[in-house]
Amino acid sequence: MSYTRKFLAIALSAALLLANQAAADETLKVPKGFTALFNGKDLSGWKGLVGNPKTRATMSEEELAAAQKTADESMRAHWSVEEGVIVFDGKGQSLCTAKDYRNFEMYVDWKIKEKGDSGIYLRGTPQVQIWDPNDGERNAVGSGGLFNNQKHPSTPLVVADNPIGEWNTFYIKMVGEKVTIKLNGKLVVDEVVLENYWERDKPIYETGQIELQNHGNTLYFRNVFVKELPDNA
Repeated sequence: MSYTRKFLAIALSAALLLANQAAADETLKVPKGFTALFNGKDLSGWKGLVGNPKTRATMSEEELAAAQKTADESMRAHWSVEEGVIVFDGKGQSLCTAKDYRNFEMYVDWKIKEKGDSGIYLRGTPQVQIWDPNDGERNAVGSGGLFNNQKHPSTPLVVADNPIGEWNTFYIKMVGEKVTIKLNGKLVVDEVVLENYWERDKPIYETGQIELQNHGNTLYFRNVFVKELPDNA
């Protein structure tokens, strides 16, 4: 092979590699600077739920490892991947990131059925609310609020949910104790303190896992991306 043909072959291979990577990124819709928490194929990087931040802190390494093994078995029985979508069958417990996070931005797409109910736990703490806004007066405020807050605002600024059965997108930013949320591009929470549900007399934990909440009904998630932020973000 001549030098020119060899050079062209290498250039073509590099171009195809870049094109394939770009196609993969486009399929996952990876925002610039973010990392995919879900690879679209399996639940690598995720684990089952063991207790809560307070109870886990009291466990020995051996106790935690044993409990995690059991939780992972349950997770694999009820959470699955179908055609690039995380699907929950309505049984079992929440799905958790294997890694803990401090300050971060994240995107996640979600979809529910009629009367569906779920949420996103931040640092292992409930929760950014997901529910059917047509299911009663309480739910009419829409999704995206910090449901378990008692002292700080708990309801979203506007109703921004798409019709039931359609995909919705959360943008969530957490820095320190404060959370900002956009639902389908609309601001629903503006730098509101997320309270510590597990220990009401303490501030939110400095780090913790992100969880997709079980609430006893079929759920769908995709395009889960995160970007870690510095403390002064």
